[in-house]
Amino acid sequence: MTMSRHKQKNTFPKPTKTLRMKDDHTWDAPKGYKIVVADRGAVSFNVPRNWVIAKLEPHLELNDRKPPDDDARLSMSFWRTPPGIDWTGLPLAPLLLKSSEETEMKVLETGPLVSVPRDDLELMWIERKFIDPKEKREAYTRIAMARGFNVHVLITCDFWVDDAKRIRPVWDEALRSLQLGRVIEDPTKGVTLH
Repeated sequence: MTMSRHKQKNTFPKPTKTLRMKDDHTWDAPKGYKIVVADRGAVSFNVPRNWVIAKLEPHLELNDRKPPDDDARLSMSFWRTPPGIDWTGLPLAPLLLKSSEETEMKVLETGPLVSVPRDDLELMWIERKFIDPKEKREAYTRIAMARGFNVHVLITCDFWVDDAKRIRPVWDEALRSLQLGRVIEDPTKGVTLH
């Protein structure tokens, strides 16, 4: 995915319905962040409060500013898998490497494959530095794959090299806060334990 498509005219989805949060809701994000929840909790993670939704289909795309004035974007797609499958025969690393090798960009560097130890899900990611073909600027793409609770998710983050110091903490928080496979009955209330 190249940064150059930021120059294209984008249309922004309008929310289909606005809901008022209940006074006793349980949603809580770190200061300056908001929680992104897909499919009633199948996937959730934190992004900076001021990031905007640029696209909903075929994948969710969030940007640091409204395109074409943005300098970073985070994209997420996920799919559910049938329960009861033993995934040990299909390790996450080859899936991630395969998904990240199909690119039209000139890759300058590829970082190491990073495995994030978590008890609740499998999570790996990789970073690549590339030259944007239209802007002729150096950029990074970070690609993460995670699975757990019958959900697989692919998250990418693209940003200019000049913005790395500002965007890398955004990536870290998105992965730290990533949760899979929850079912949230009432989005205006949040997660309830009873």
